[in-house]
Amino acid sequence: MFKHFLQACLAFWLLPSCVAAQSPCALGAAPCEIDSGTYHLELPGDATGPVPVMVFLHGAGGSAEGIMKNRLMVETFLEFGYGFLAPDGMRYSATRPGRGWSFHPDREQRRDEVAFLNAVLADAADRGDIDRDAVVLSGFSIGGSLTWYVACADPDLAFAYTPIGGAYWRAHPVPEDCNGPVRLFHMHGWSDRVVPLEGRPLGGGRIVQGDVFASFDILRQVNGCDMLRADKTATDDRFWFRRWDSCTSGMELRLGLHPGGHSVPKGWSRLAIEWVDQQRNTPVTIQ
Repeated sequence: MFKHFLQACLAFWLLPSCVAAQSPCALGAAPCEIDSGTYHLELPGDATGPVPVMVFLHGAGGSAEGIMKNRLMVETFLEFGYGFLAPDGMRYSATRPGRGWSFHPDREQRRDEVAFLNAVLADAADRGDIDRDAVVLSGFSIGGSLTWYVACADPDLAFAYTPIGGAYWRAHPVPEDCNGPVRLFHMHGWSDRVVPLEGRPLGGGRIVQGDVFASFDILRQVNGCDMLRADKTATDDRFWFRRWDSCTSGMELRLGLHPGGHSVPKGWSRLAIEWVDQQRNTPVTIQ
């Protein structure tokens, strides 16, 4: 239905109005507020019935408003019938600008981020017509890292997870006993020197970023990918992919690499949408 609606909009050169936000806390409005924090939400214009929603977690020092200002990314999801939700991390301090997430196992936990995200989704469902069973959780850098931790701690929070440029940390304890299998598509820059594929020490070695391949090893065990090696590989002129899709859980893991550095690569939004829609149309078969 949405495809035909979008085609009609294009035919009459009305695309901007067709994807216009319908939300009390879209970009330009005050954020929606709950007891534990704030968030911004935009819904596709003229949407009928519950819509899937992309929840995107900002990087260190960022904000929900900053994410919403990335109109190319936000409007791509709106055009394809997704809502777009950006939660706010916690303010660092009165003297340090910016926001961050409180989840690192070796640091003080100022907020239960899993509980916060669940509360955000419950509030958003009350305010707008979102499909709670079609949530996609993503994030960039430290937001991508939090996405991995949420996937482990609460695999049912989202239908699928699409982190970028951040994975598990070499922390104590490193996640070992996740609470269930997940669908996860991780994207990372081959040339990333901020969060390298292998990780790096920070703060004089007090904390150490994790290895993306070690992070996948954890989820391969949880998902029952007993052969370890990727079931399929593919390349094109922009990306390299490794895919595990014959795991006993029936849920797919995918690693995508791009030649750039610490960034969200051009074309990621459409890749994520295509992958999630493929997963939504693929029934899970437990082997």
